[in-house]
Amino acid sequence: MASSQSFSKSKALAYTGLVLTPLFWAGNAVVARGTVQDIPPLSMSFWRWIIALAILLPFGLPGVLHHRQVIRQHLGSMVALATFSVAAFNSLLYYAAITTTATNIALINATIPIFVALLAWLMLGDRTRPIQALGIGLAVLGILVVIARGRLSVLTGLQAQPGDLIMVAAVFSWGLFSVLLRRQAVPLPALTFLTTQILLGTLIILPFYLMDLFFFAGGFDLSRDTALPLLYFAIFPGILAYGFWNHGVHTIGPGGAAIFMYLTPVYASVLAGLFLGESLGLFHIVGGGLILVGLLLATRVKRPAFHKAED
Repeated sequence: MASSQSFSKSKALAYTGLVLTPLFWAGNAVVARGTVQDIPPLSMSFWRWIIALAILLPFGLPGVLHHRQVIRQHLGSMVALATFSVAAFNSLLYYAAITTTATNIALINATIPIFVALLAWLMLGDRTRPIQALGIGLAVLGILVVIARGRLSVLTGLQAQPGDLIMVAAVFSWGLFSVLLRRQAVPLPALTFLTTQILLGTLIILPFYLMDLFFFAGGFDLSRDTALPLLYFAIFPGILAYGFWNHGVHTIGPGGAAIFMYLTPVYASVLAGLFLGESLGLFHIVGGGLILVGLLLATRVKRPAFHKAED
């Protein structure tokens, strides 16, 4: 009875976490869009991870020291993974926030499974069923509708918002990370892996941040209006979302957890409307619908029709 209650609590926590995770991801886009004029994107990315690292180190450092030989053996893979995830993804997302809306960021971000499937097919030779190929095609069409804002002349005249294209690059970067994570799996506990990734990713961002600080965008004034967004970035879409997502995948499986990703653009459109005054256009609805249908088809897992129970 006790173990059953424990499992039930674990499952309840998993579903609660999976509902909150896309809310935190949506908040990442909305808060970035609202503060990118006060905090330069590279400063936003660098200090987000510095704060997250400061919070994690007391818990993660013992594991890093204990597994230092494994980390040393897989250092090349760890650096590549940290480059595409910690260093590139959020830095590009924050740059995208300068010239595009939080709603567009969230819609394009929701296509991560599409890019993962496409890159897994190209790089790992994963078989793609016709229904999945159709889903990928529909989702890509949805992205084009969002980028073009429903006007073909935007695409033919190369007038797309830079932020939309930067966000596509961010999603592509996360797709590369996901595929490399499968191909170059590193045998480390989750907390040790996360701590090492953030540490390496922060070191990779550092020279770009310093160059931006001294020669380009400069710094920012530390105040309540800039400190609170950085704390949000570090704690909610950073540490908590990662922990909730991992627990959800472990408890109900990757297929069930992936469905909750579809909540991200829904949350983002509501939050962006409330806090940024962004409104939904017809192209958001059409493009979002195509992306949603494409995701449902592309991430559909083929299940066996029947399993005979063992005696």
